[in-house]
Amino acid sequence: MAKFSIFGVLSNIQILFFTLRKGKHVGEDQYGNRYYRGKPRKGTKRERRWVVYKDVVEASMIPPEWHGWIHHQTDEIPPPPKKKTPYRQGWQRPHKPNMTGTDQAYLPPGHEKRGGKRAASSADYTAWTPPK
Repeated sequence: MAKFSIFGVLSNIQILFFTLRKGKHVGEDQYGNRYYRGKPRKGTKRERRWVVYKDVVEASMIPPEWHGWIHHQTDEIPPPPKKKTPYRQGWQRPHKPNMTGTDQAYLPPGHEKRGGKRAASSADYTAWTPPK
């Protein structure tokens, strides 16, 4: 049984309050996630960077364009979602978040939910049996 914690509720309020007070909005991605920057923590030199998710708090919801920025791999802020971006090429598929645990999760051939039958193994395979 999960326990209710007032600290869990307060932490969300604290994050929003901190973001309003100390954060500078730098951009938004195609999912509606908003990205912020702030002054470095005491004793450090790198600025703080964080994301406020629109809906589900899930790290795989950060598209590759923003992943590099949020992890300090680049200082270049990606352009708005509707603009042409140098990050995405025409041959690349659109970013998809992790679908594990949803009805859209990948199920390989032979999975129980896909009938449980997989292709027969090739003829050059012989199972090992221990000697008696």
